[in-house]
Amino acid sequence: MSNANPLELKIAGIQMVSTPGLQENLETASRLIKTAALNGAQVAVLPEYFCIMGLKDTDKVSAREVFGSGPMQERLAAIAKENGIYLVAGTIPLEAKNPNKVLNTTLVFNPDGQRVGRYDKIHLFGFQTSAERYQESETIEAGEEPSMVKITIDGVEWKLGLSICYDLRFPELYRTLGQVDCHIIPAAFTYTTGKDHWEILLRARAIENQCYVLASAQGGTHQNQRRTWGNTMLIDPWGTVLSALPEGEGFISGVLSKDKLNEVRSKLPALAHRKL
Repeated sequence: MSNANPLELKIAGIQMVSTPGLQENLETASRLIKTAALNGAQVAVLPEYFCIMGLKDTDKVSAREVFGSGPMQERLAAIAKENGIYLVAGTIPLEAKNPNKVLNTTLVFNPDGQRVGRYDKIHLFGFQTSAERYQESETIEAGEEPSMVKITIDGVEWKLGLSICYDLRFPELYRTLGQVDCHIIPAAFTYTTGKDHWEILLRARAIENQCYVLASAQGGTHQNQRRTWGNTMLIDPWGTVLSALPEGEGFISGVLSKDKLNEVRSKLPALAHRKL
């Protein structure tokens, strides 16, 4: 886990084209995480719905687990431990108050396989045209609490903001989280909205919060005929895209630098200029 420069953190964003098969998706995730770890990643991030992209929306309700136990959570903890990395495990469906719904939850595991972070998606996507309809609130219960996770590697603390997909459109969530080193955003943006809004929103969040943004996406046409936008990307605090994967399965990697964060924040101290 050690790095030549402790003020740098190597991070990987994994892109998938998930299927309705839970085991198949876990195998794919495991394989891609292993490759990213062998490539030097200290943190790996999976996309939203990495574990299941069902043929119907209720499939994820059938796959839900109780928080703290279940085969998905056990496997994710094992993957983090096997590879000696921090794993931001995209999203999995967890039991909600409503038995017909789930929480769409990001869990974070440390290199010992312990769970060290959790975020339940707050903003639920709704979109309708004559050809497409999505209504997450029919099967997902909204989370209520913003969340970040702090990790320490080689004595250096890194603050990672946690948000999911549609949250990207709500800048007040990111302001609420305060100053972080990187916002981590697992996503499954639709092709329709992604081609027009994805990159511009990600870069805006990086620029206005003067931090890195890593967004891990679903990227392709799924068995349920839904098409996701892909374009997993890492963006620096100046808004520059450092790495991107347009579509298909794979991963990107890059380095977060404390020096770069300090440079941007000192030459343009916008966060210190806030009035509201």
